[in-house]
Amino acid sequence: MSGLDDASRGDERAALVAWSAIAEGSDEVASWLVEELGASGALAWVRNASADPVAATMRLAPLAQPAAIDKAVSAAEAWIARLDEADPGLLVRRAAAVGARVVTREDDEWPRCLDDLGSRAPYALWVRGNGSLGALLERSIAVVGSRASSAYGEHAAAEISGGVSDRGWCVVSGGAYGIDAAAHRAALTGPTPTVAVMAGGVDRLYPAGHTDLLRAVMERGAVFSEVPVGFAPHRSRFLARNRLIAAAAATCVVEAALRSGALNTVNHAVELGRAVGAVPGPVTSVSSQGCHRLIRDGVAVLVTDAGQVLELAGPIAADPVKAIGAGFGGPAQRAAFDAIAARGSRADEVARGAGLGIGEALAALAGLELEGKAQQKGGMWRRVNNATN
Repeated sequence: MSGLDDASRGDERAALVAWSAIAEGSDEVASWLVEELGASGALAWVRNASADPVAATMRLAPLAQPAAIDKAVSAAEAWIARLDEADPGLLVRRAAAVGARVVTREDDEWPRCLDDLGSRAPYALWVRGNGSLGALLERSIAVVGSRASSAYGEHAAAEISGGVSDRGWCVVSGGAYGIDAAAHRAALTGPTPTVAVMAGGVDRLYPAGHTDLLRAVMERGAVFSEVPVGFAPHRSRFLARNRLIAAAAATCVVEAALRSGALNTVNHAVELGRAVGAVPGPVTSVSSQGCHRLIRDGVAVLVTDAGQVLELAGPIAADPVKAIGAGFGGPAQRAAFDAIAARGSRADEVARGAGLGIGEALAALAGLELEGKAQQKGGMWRRVNNATN
């Protein structure tokens, strides 16, 4: 690449960083302007609009109808007000001070699944954590649900998330109380890192009561946001960040009332053409009414375990755990191994999950134990950690 190309790429990257501070994720007019002029061209246009609105209007005349131009000129007032806060160098330094980095559309770490958002894709991502965000989101499942969750819902979220992690897929959620927290905690017990998406800056781990949990997520995975360090988690930003969660390969809703943020995530997933699964709950449960409506209306597929959720994400043949079949003593052992939950399972649970008779399951488990792939303690069977290596 020539020096000029490198310089142009650097200018575009810096402009994307600036735009993450100038415009909200829900700002469709800003997205249009950046799409038309490029990030650096759009940033120059905003600066020019501050000095000469008439010339700025004329600049857009060949590109759009008057109504679209009027919207851009009107919106420019809000963008201009944030220009002083949008110095790329300052934003990056503030991020580095809290151990965060910025990833833009120009970078190798950029999650390509977000490109499916089209004009609604974020300009930049502010990331804290040791995991590569692009690699993690390449094979990811969103697990979302009610903050006011029940013990049943938390158990279901944990079983599904633990199973997803066991099979080499990353669990993505929002770090909130309830189902989000259950999903992250279960994923942390598995071999695959988890990712949390924040509505505010990554310097403000939110909610504050989950600081320890989110720090644990960062140890192997990542916490990220589309807004820079120092930005507060406003309600509108929660709704906007849901589209980022929905960009995962599939979305699983564990508990949701008829009106909830989880259903907003589902709407984004449907718009992206992503498959949605919903966990059924008791017919008397208000927390499951949203899930039941999704299933009834055909928006979501009824799911009850990690395997069914992963079927929504695409061919399970790509699953790294499935790829080790040659190391098992037959299909029954393979099925029994897959049926052991992240926190362990009784023999009858393995039999039911694997579709085996209890005698077949016990024989398969005994074979797994002899081969060092599973072990029994206190009546519970668990996978041996290195069994999938």
